[in-house]
Amino acid sequence: MTGHLDEVEAIVADDTPRLIEVFKDLHRNPELGFAEVRTARIVAQALTNLGFTVTTGIAGTGVVAILERGQGPVVMYRADMDALAVREATGLDYASTVRVAGDDGSQSPVAHVCGHDAHVTWMLGMAKVLAQTTWSGTAVLIGQPAEELISGAQAMIDDGLYNVAPQPDSFVAMHTAPVPVGMVAAVGGERMAGTDQLEIVFHGVGGHGSMPQLAKDPVLMAAQAVVGFQSIISRTIAPHESAVLTVGSVQAGASYNVIPDRARLLANLRWYNPHVREQLLTGIRAISEGIARSVGMPDELMPVITMAGGSTPLVNDTALTARLAAALGGLLGEQNVITELPAVTASEDCHLLKGPHSDIPLAYLMVGVADPKVYSDAAARGQLFPYSPHSPDYVVDLAAIPLGARIASQAMLELLAAC
Repeated sequence: MTGHLDEVEAIVADDTPRLIEVFKDLHRNPELGFAEVRTARIVAQALTNLGFTVTTGIAGTGVVAILERGQGPVVMYRADMDALAVREATGLDYASTVRVAGDDGSQSPVAHVCGHDAHVTWMLGMAKVLAQTTWSGTAVLIGQPAEELISGAQAMIDDGLYNVAPQPDSFVAMHTAPVPVGMVAAVGGERMAGTDQLEIVFHGVGGHGSMPQLAKDPVLMAAQAVVGFQSIISRTIAPHESAVLTVGSVQAGASYNVIPDRARLLANLRWYNPHVREQLLTGIRAISEGIARSVGMPDELMPVITMAGGSTPLVNDTALTARLAAALGGLLGEQNVITELPAVTASEDCHLLKGPHSDIPLAYLMVGVADPKVYSDAAARGQLFPYSPHSPDYVVDLAAIPLGARIASQAMLELLAAC
């Protein structure tokens, strides 16, 4: 809908100071998955002020906002809201210093190092454009909790998302990418891997560190498992298949000279083929139980494996993505819209918001947020990216804030009916 380009430009230009302040505020005040209380309140209030009908509290902190303008397409847009337990190291004057107490009393730093603060800001900027332009149809905006936990989307479905929202005709989501501001990837087909989160608890027999022969050490069991798990990929999965198995946390004990009675691993899987997923899960269980049996643990104290969230591979609708790529070419220049890229082993859960309506076409766009000079300097040093998502130095350049709002606006107006 190229006729809206000038109108979008003017609205976003006027709104840019507000959007920058919203982004900085969200960045300073990150919240972890299912704890996005302040963020959800900001989203709900801003959208209510723009005339959207807003429902809050879906899956705890999820927000659904609907703006109806008569007959026409129903278009859904998702922005995820949660941050990560990472200490920020950007040196920005609006960097996060937030720390959150865990269940055990320990303090964890929290930061937006994946760009979800930008995602929220883009949606709020786009919402203002929708409120001030002419179109026909229904816009459904989703503030989603707990994407990083790969459980927020399904939680919203389970909590009755479609009791509040109409079934959409198309679905759009956007994510930051550490490539230059002004570039966007709109690529059809399979884009991201499926994923599973697992907790694996090894039970042992505690004892004094000086007398290990009287104990059964779960720390050693866990250590053997961390190494043994890698043989699943190298020796049981076909070389042409994609699979990743990462142990991201090892937790056990609290003293120098005490063998604890349990050790806990948190593992993450990535896969495209469902058969590969089953191989990974079967291998993890077999290796864990084999290690426990090798030290004489009884059946009732075998390792306990708990699934803690997951998602299927993300697949973009080819026709919808091509349509948006063409529309965004008018905004960014065709040379800045990437339409061919290999799939990655990162994962998402936004497509689970389709719920029972699996045939809803999705376009998931990757939007450049790196300062072009920072990017080119990194490339000159032989780096693929200047920084990666989830790293302490992940930066969303402020120029990406208004541009992301324009991209989101153009995508939505392309799919809603012109008046």
